[in-house]
Amino acid sequence: MNIHFYKYQGTGNDFILLDNRAGAIMLNRDHIAWLCNRHLGIGADGLMLLTNEEGFDFRMVYYNSDGNESTMCGNGGRCIVAFAAKLDILKNEARFVAIDGAHFARILDDGRVSLSMTDVSEMKKSAAETVLNTGSPHLIHIVDAVKELDVVSLGRALRHRKEYEPDGINVNFVQLHKSHIEVRTYERGVENETLSCGTGVTAAAMATAPEEPGLYQTAVVTPGGQLEVKFERTATGLMTHVWLTGPAAFVFEGEVRLP
Repeated sequence: MNIHFYKYQGTGNDFILLDNRAGAIMLNRDHIAWLCNRHLGIGADGLMLLTNEEGFDFRMVYYNSDGNESTMCGNGGRCIVAFAAKLDILKNEARFVAIDGAHFARILDDGRVSLSMTDVSEMKKSAAETVLNTGSPHLIHIVDAVKELDVVSLGRALRHRKEYEPDGINVNFVQLHKSHIEVRTYERGVENETLSCGTGVTAAAMATAPEEPGLYQTAVVTPGGQLEVKFERTATGLMTHVWLTGPAAFVFEGEVRLP
């Protein structure tokens, strides 16, 4: 079976995108893992299907590079909006549905994509760690020198801690700076460091913002580029009106034959 694919990346978080509005593409876990394999296939952190959904512009179906369907991917959400625009499904605004519910997005004049993220009502905080779910579960770990960390070894150990089993958790290492935060990520399902993680930087921005009610805007630096997170914290602690903004770039397209 031959498949026409598109490759996109958002701050180095890269994805294979497939237009499956006709419903003709049937992939199993092994197919997806092979396509995402950087040595044997196309290579990507994940794969997304764009499908039809009544009442929305489209549905986003996201798979990690291990072939398993996963939870929400923020950078993937921004990339699939850019992909939908390339397919002429939309112009500058999108309303789509993903595994965590409905999302709204805008393509800005400078080409960046701004994506609405899910509200967050609960954070579990300790001295150096915060756990919260921004569409995917994240463990935020504050460090002094993020560039010097062995993210893979440390992230893998934290990802498999007993309290997070059986599904595990994504781990974000965060260094605080005066003007921004710096984030490196170990992603479950990829089982490696990724250059960026949209739900992860959103979680990091929330975990490091003041706990008083107000509007917050955080600049985030990742190994793959810069992102921006905006949200409102209400008097009850709800984090709402959450927006993740950053680049979403087309890389290439082609044909691949499934093994």
